[in-house]
Amino acid sequence: MQTIDRLLICNAEIIDFAAGEQKKIDLVICGDRIDKVGQIDADAFSGLIFDASDHVIVPGLMDMHVHLREPGREDEETIESGCAAAMAGGFTTICAMPNTDPPCDSQEDVRFLKKRAESQLVDVLPIAAITKGRAGKEITEMADLLRAGAVAFSDDGSPVSNNSVMRRACEYASMYDAVIVDHCEDVDLAADGHMNEGEMSTRLGIAGIPNAAEAIQVYRDIELARLTGCRIHIAHISTRESVQAVRRAKQEGLPVTCEVTPHHLMFSDKALVVYDTNLKMNPPLRTEEDIAALEQGLKDGTIDVIASDHAPHSIEEKDVEFEAAPFGIIGLETLLGVVLKRIVERKVLTLQEALYRISTAPRKVLNLPVPQLRVGEAANLSVIHPTREWVVDVKKTRSRSRNTPYGGMTMLGQVAAVINKGLLWQP
Repeated sequence: MQTIDRLLICNAEIIDFAAGEQKKIDLVICGDRIDKVGQIDADAFSGLIFDASDHVIVPGLMDMHVHLREPGREDEETIESGCAAAMAGGFTTICAMPNTDPPCDSQEDVRFLKKRAESQLVDVLPIAAITKGRAGKEITEMADLLRAGAVAFSDDGSPVSNNSVMRRACEYASMYDAVIVDHCEDVDLAADGHMNEGEMSTRLGIAGIPNAAEAIQVYRDIELARLTGCRIHIAHISTRESVQAVRRAKQEGLPVTCEVTPHHLMFSDKALVVYDTNLKMNPPLRTEEDIAALEQGLKDGTIDVIASDHAPHSIEEKDVEFEAAPFGIIGLETLLGVVLKRIVERKVLTLQEALYRISTAPRKVLNLPVPQLRVGEAANLSVIHPTREWVVDVKKTRSRSRNTPYGGMTMLGQVAAVINKGLLWQP
């Protein structure tokens, strides 16, 4: 990583979502700002030159669903290692979920996270807890948390099961036009399940989690959005019933958005035939019919965002019997590769549509400023070679954890550089 004095990025295709166009143009960056946009004479330029032929430049990629584990489980991930993984994945901004130890439920916790991330190229935005201790009983001091720098609220990993508590949380959040990011799971229906309930769970002899466990909570959240006017974002949507429900809610004009993860697009529950604990996640991998519904949701705009749900776990935790292993996989470094390989190459989305969902869309969901590729604006951008293939080498991940099912797989779309805060990172 290096500090930028003067940098010329030439011969790149710039995708400008604000203008709705893609064009070949050069950029000059001075410090942390875009100084010139246009055709620049490289021979007359004094400074660092980056020839970005065959690359695209987009507003810095953003992952709005990341677990950094600090404080509490620094053996699995730290803010520094998580940011390193984010840069390798092409991201300039990530949102940190609050299920740390202690949970991010106070102003001090929010300030701690922001302070620890100050020196990083990556912007780390705290998502604070909905309830104190993520216990689902008493809502946090939302106004104070927002003032301290929280950008949304979530008890991710621990759904707020009490409908009255969730209603109060929505009412308070709506007063500040804040977003509730909800992990939708009926814990009674999910019970002690470890994978999707269906034919595969029966064959493998593993207790299952039915689609209804997610869908029922999605239905509830949609009705609470109707009742309170609160903006609710459904995290890691995985079932066809949930997609249908969100689609109807949007057609009614309700303030409901949602995200999908790459692994729920890539794998079905059939992949669990080998009992790989790196494929154990919550919500669980669903059926091929559910994947088709998720793809259709991306196509028609029902699904707003693609996010990693990056969830690091130690080798010791994952290298156990399937039922004993924790849920979750890492995903910051592979999100872009999976999306381009699985979604763009198969023409589910165009390159522009896919990159929009991992750069501009998450910022719009959270009411955050979108980086503009214009003179005088802050230089916050990602440079990507969209057609270059690469192979996932688990031993070379920047994350402190290795719990990924993608090892040895060929991905599409290589990160060439990320730029933010006057800093340049290249692999």
